[in-house]
Amino acid sequence: MLKTSSIKNLLENTLFVWMGLVLILAIGSDRILLPDWIQVIGRSHPLLLHFPIVLLLLGLLFVWIPGLDKKPDARSIFELTLLAGCNFAGLTVIAGLILVNEDYDGDAILWHQWSGIATFYLCIVIYFFRHLSRSFLKPASLALALGITMTGHWGANITHGEDFLLAPIQEKESEITPLAEAEVFNDLVRPILESKCMSCHKEGKIKGELRMDYIEGLQKGGKSGPFVLAGDFENSHMIQRIGLAMEEKKHMPPKNKAQLTEDELIILREWVANGASFDQKVMEIAPDSKLFILASNKFEAKKIYNFEAADASDIKSLNNFFRKVEAFYPESPALEVSYFSIAAFDPNSLEELKKVKDQVVKLNLNKMPLAGVDLSVLKEMTHLEEIQANFTDLDSKQIQLFASLENLKYLAISGNPIDENGVQALSEMKPLINLYLWTPSLSDAQKKTLQSKLPNTSIDFGFDGSEAIFPLNSPKVTFDKMMFRDSMEVVISHPIKTVDIRYTLDGSEPDSLTSPHYSEPIWLTKTGTLRAKVFAKDWIGSPEANFQFLKSGLTPREYQLLSTPNKQYKGNGVETLFDQIKGQNNHTTGEWLGFQDEAMELEIKLNPETNYSELVIGMLYHEGAHIFPPASVEIKGLKNGIWKTVVNEIPEQSKKVDLPRSRFLNYDLSVGGYESLRIKLNPIRSLPKWHPASGAKGWVFVDEILLN
Repeated sequence: MLKTSSIKNLLENTLFVWMGLVLILAIGSDRILLPDWIQVIGRSHPLLLHFPIVLLLLGLLFVWIPGLDKKPDARSIFELTLLAGCNFAGLTVIAGLILVNEDYDGDAILWHQWSGIATFYLCIVIYFFRHLSRSFLKPASLALALGITMTGHWGANITHGEDFLLAPIQEKESEITPLAEAEVFNDLVRPILESKCMSCHKEGKIKGELRMDYIEGLQKGGKSGPFVLAGDFENSHMIQRIGLAMEEKKHMPPKNKAQLTEDELIILREWVANGASFDQKVMEIAPDSKLFILASNKFEAKKIYNFEAADASDIKSLNNFFRKVEAFYPESPALEVSYFSIAAFDPNSLEELKKVKDQVVKLNLNKMPLAGVDLSVLKEMTHLEEIQANFTDLDSKQIQLFASLENLKYLAISGNPIDENGVQALSEMKPLINLYLWTPSLSDAQKKTLQSKLPNTSIDFGFDGSEAIFPLNSPKVTFDKMMFRDSMEVVISHPIKTVDIRYTLDGSEPDSLTSPHYSEPIWLTKTGTLRAKVFAKDWIGSPEANFQFLKSGLTPREYQLLSTPNKQYKGNGVETLFDQIKGQNNHTTGEWLGFQDEAMELEIKLNPETNYSELVIGMLYHEGAHIFPPASVEIKGLKNGIWKTVVNEIPEQSKKVDLPRSRFLNYDLSVGGYESLRIKLNPIRSLPKWHPASGAKGWVFVDEILLN
């Protein structure tokens, strides 16, 4: 058996071998061609690293336990432990320097590498100078312990992610993302990549030459091919790998790692299918797609408030001709208060809001005369988040009061004079998310001050539009309801009284020359479309106001659907088409029948004693939700036992993604005399090439069927 001294001599001499190899690999590894079997040694790095950590820390205990250095047996154990630790440290560093040649790069790996080398050399220094006084050994041992800790910390960051060590005790801010603001990549895709993929594909560790910790790395792809290609499953490297069986070597994530859930798989596949965009909003994708449905479940479309609701009788008592108090949405306890009618505004009426002070979240005081008004009641509104007070003659004291509202997130005070005291008060409103300050009284220096003091606030100062030509707002169209029985009055108005309002009822686009000029209310007597615009000198014509109106139809003798609507959009069955309730411009409200896999087919039996002149079919179009005009319309009439084709047309198809809108298909029945009608609306079988979901099936959505 070898003597202890012989083992020590062997291990001490071996240290010099490790020192030389470490020096060679650290300086010249990129110029050395290592055989494959050497890489096996490199991959043993995670197995070896625990030995030196334990042995070195155990050896250092002897430095700090009083009296042990006086006992020969204890000192011998200390020396052997430290010597063994130094040797294992050398092996670990050498294995790491070999491993780093595989797929590792970046600042994190450099810190880990050089701290490991420094720790190795420091432990050798401590060993060979162990006979020096404790005044040297104690600080040197502390430095070694720190080196071991930091090397392990940077190594854990490479393997498990940044801040792995301190993550459990760090505060985690949980921010609720509204559905309207959610982004497909940042809020749905990126979290999956971070939790399931990024530990092997980021700075410090770049498997397959693929980095996922920044967008450019994803767009570049790895050595095996593109990470994602829009709509291309076959050539998207990510889709290929996550779709492999877990037993496959190239399956990702590796089978020893946490696997993707079913929802995560759907999100990644649907992201690629929808174009693999890095800046697309969730609201821009089709509402009936799997991706949108998953996002709707993940993100809250409406903020949830947990405080108690106000008494319904109190809310009712506060509503009058100059003030409106209403819930944000049905069943929400949060209230929005709006004032209107400048002449009727009574400052004392603000005190009445104390009845609902714990529920008011939004207060609209736009254009109310607030000069000198005591607004201290707002301090009692503990949940007030938004104040609209544009053009209200506010003074700096009132703005200072706004600054004391702890929960205020949105403030609009455009059109008010803002002095230096007002700027100072605003600059203290750190929680603000949005601030609207369209006012000429602010100097450039004051604007810069606010921007520097409120770096996390979006501030809108407006702009100098003295030489700009602005578009007019759309006209306001006022009417009782979209469906009427005999006739209905329609009023068109605009805030600028001098504009020229033009309209049409024949479906054509209004223009400033030939279209009828509006001067008094219009009386509608039949189903049709009202289109209105306003024009004025030195202004750009307004966007169009477009409304469809329905004249209540005659009730047929019998009616039945010959095809079945999609189970998600089946409404109240065939009754949906004849209930005299016009569907909103939203296909999810239950007021529409939706057809995709088969045509909409309907048979109507007419009253023989009634003379029918017109058939109107109410349609919904919304290209973003894949709802298009029918590919074809077929109408047959039964007369004397023979079915005859009355209509066989191809409606004009959509040419772009547009907002959801109601439209009508009108057909003349005046020369018919038919006993029954059969209506068939065929959905388009394949969305056009310009559509983001080109090739997918289209939908047909139908609501009211009218006979006049």
